[in-house]
Amino acid sequence: MQRFSYWLFALLLLVTPPSHSETADWQAEVSREAANLKRLHSLIVVHEGQEVLALDLKSAGLDTPTNIKSLSKTVLAALVGIGIEKGVFEGTNQPVIETLGDRVPASATKGVDRITLGHLLSLQAGLQRTSGRYYGTWVNSDNWVHHVLTRPFVDEPGGRMLYSTGSSHLLSAALTESAGRSTLDLAREWLGEPLNITIPAWGRDPQGIYFGGNNMALSPRDLAKIGELYRNEGRLGDRRLFPENWVRESWIERGRSAYTDDPYGYGWFQQPLAGEMGYYGRGYGGQVLYVMPARKLTVVMTSDPTPPSPGSAFLRRQFQLIEEHIIPAVEN
Repeated sequence: MQRFSYWLFALLLLVTPPSHSETADWQAEVSREAANLKRLHSLIVVHEGQEVLALDLKSAGLDTPTNIKSLSKTVLAALVGIGIEKGVFEGTNQPVIETLGDRVPASATKGVDRITLGHLLSLQAGLQRTSGRYYGTWVNSDNWVHHVLTRPFVDEPGGRMLYSTGSSHLLSAALTESAGRSTLDLAREWLGEPLNITIPAWGRDPQGIYFGGNNMALSPRDLAKIGELYRNEGRLGDRRLFPENWVRESWIERGRSAYTDDPYGYGWFQQPLAGEMGYYGRGYGGQVLYVMPARKLTVVMTSDPTPPSPGSAFLRRQFQLIEEHIIPAVEN
């Protein structure tokens, strides 16, 4: 009888959920660590579909849209996936010039017909970049699409990853031309309505095409919903927004970042933490959406987007916060 009582007690310890004080303890610990990241504005942690931590460190509002910078590329990739599901695009192997119609200039660089939607999603177009030192010239040009398509090739389509927001902008132009509607309208209908998220208007190029791959504004909580959509493989209840296997295809390594050496797929980087593979989108200044399917975990961080950028050093500190504090807390 005494032996039975011991095992019953042990079993109760295993199945008894953490007490309120235990939950408060880990939340307080994570909050303290997050406060040490001086640029950090917000932190959202969703575990097993439930928001378990929400920090508004700068009183900016967790439901208030904020500039997510190049994390917009991850959102844009979702729109392309939905566009394929809806038949706007044939698939990732479709040449981009087929989707742009009259927006392709007569002076386009020879060989751009070999660039596919997949090459743009994975930033492997092969054209000279429009980011970094080339960014100013591009965004000050009279026609952003023409400017991108007249850049010289510096690699083969499908070659090394060349971080270029111009490649992402071609995807926005392709959505606009092929669907006959603005990228903003599509984003609101395809993501905003089903996920119940707010998508404000953002900047456009001289032809009125919404900036593809930069300067979208989403709230931290709405970003978490997009992360959860990917964690659930594109399913929203009984509804599927993405083509079958879209999430798996998006998370396959196709190139590597020249800055972090992290593998990159369709709008997502790979970054394993605590022994499990995770996937993330990032934007200038510390905007991060991190998803770890094996741990049923989604983490959002927004940060001060103004120069100077803390670069990869700050990103490593954000990952350290997830690995050393958030993952152990939600798993206990």
